[in-house]
Amino acid sequence: MNKYFAFLVIVFCLAANTVWSQTKNTEVLLETTAGNIRIALYDETPQTRDNFLKITKMGIYDSLLIHRVIKDFMIQSGDTNSKHAKPGQLLGTGDFDYTTEAEFRLPQIFHRRGVVAMAREGDRENPERRSSACQFYIVWGKIFNDMQIAKVQERIDSATQGTVKLTPEMIEVYKTVGGTPHLDGQYTVFGEVVEGMDVVEAIQKVETDKNDRPLEDIRILKATVTKDLPAPPKPVRKTRGTTRRKP
Repeated sequence: MNKYFAFLVIVFCLAANTVWSQTKNTEVLLETTAGNIRIALYDETPQTRDNFLKITKMGIYDSLLIHRVIKDFMIQSGDTNSKHAKPGQLLGTGDFDYTTEAEFRLPQIFHRRGVVAMAREGDRENPERRSSACQFYIVWGKIFNDMQIAKVQERIDSATQGTVKLTPEMIEVYKTVGGTPHLDGQYTVFGEVVEGMDVVEAIQKVETDKNDRPLEDIRILKATVTKDLPAPPKPVRKTRGTTRRKP
């Protein structure tokens, strides 16, 4: 009985991993002056995913700076004003004139180390917590102990009126892998770094000015969709009682 149970557990875990791998069908490669970062996008956040793919294909991210870096927290890019920014110029306001709907997918998707999320305006200006059209950040964060987790939960309760609770599984990740749990349920996480976490680690350690801009520019040289969504099926038409695909 024990062997049979263990076998079922293994099969279940393998199946779960297979399903999870199928929820990251698209990838974007960020070639930066500090190294390459490859991001897989989640199918569970389709609006954010599709917008990020659109912005990437438009070439918007090419030559933009990683304009905001906070050690043990995150690195941020996507400010459209940063392409030709002068040294020391205050950045963070460059964006498009639209936002995208918040897509919170707790407890499956949360702010563990290595995930990618969209920046946004604050709650006062943006009570629906809609996402920026193009500014995004990659989480580094830190590892938490039980006391710190308890304080974070109090902070989350205050920000979400007690509607967001860290699960035991989430807490275990924050205690072993790390991340930024205080952002859960408030910012849309839509992907994760699958290659280049060493680059993210190095970037989050660089020296910055009082506005968190790196003293030496770190730039996205090019952003490329390396794995896209499947092409939609071609329309069909009926001819003399049969169905034929258009050429």
